[in-house]
Amino acid sequence: MSGFLESLRCSECVDWGEKRNTIASGAAGVLFFTGWWIIIDAAVKYPQVEDFNHSYHACGVIATIAFLMINAVSNGQVRGDSYSEGCLGQTGARIWLFLGFMMAFGSLIASMWILFGGYVVKEKPVVYPGIAVFFQNAFIFFGGLVFKFGRTEDLWQ
Repeated sequence: MSGFLESLRCSECVDWGEKRNTIASGAAGVLFFTGWWIIIDAAVKYPQVEDFNHSYHACGVIATIAFLMINAVSNGQVRGDSYSEGCLGQTGARIWLFLGFMMAFGSLIASMWILFGGYVVKEKPVVYPGIAVFFQNAFIFFGGLVFKFGRTEDLWQ
């Protein structure tokens, strides 16, 4: 999955080889920013607790921490190519990555629960805050995936 940008071809348009890390990093940044922009918009538009319970921001904070955890470990550390020292070595890097993915999936699932359990099932007149929580976590999750698997480490020399 780390080479999904290699399958895109536009012969004269873009040289993906040299700009792959830049494009993946920019796309991940845009996704991350869009997620937080959506939730800030919902918080400003619905400041009352009856419309938008502000404890729902915890999902986005956990997704952001998971984003950082996932991308703090390089693919070489997970494979054991470049990481032999430290607390647990390759095993520690794999556990850290696994915990990061668990937090990311957990926050995405929790945001779905907030959307459906807190807004759709209760038939609230205002559903946008639930949609905003879900899209915030979805954008942060996909931004983390793009940042982790869209870049290549071959150019880091």
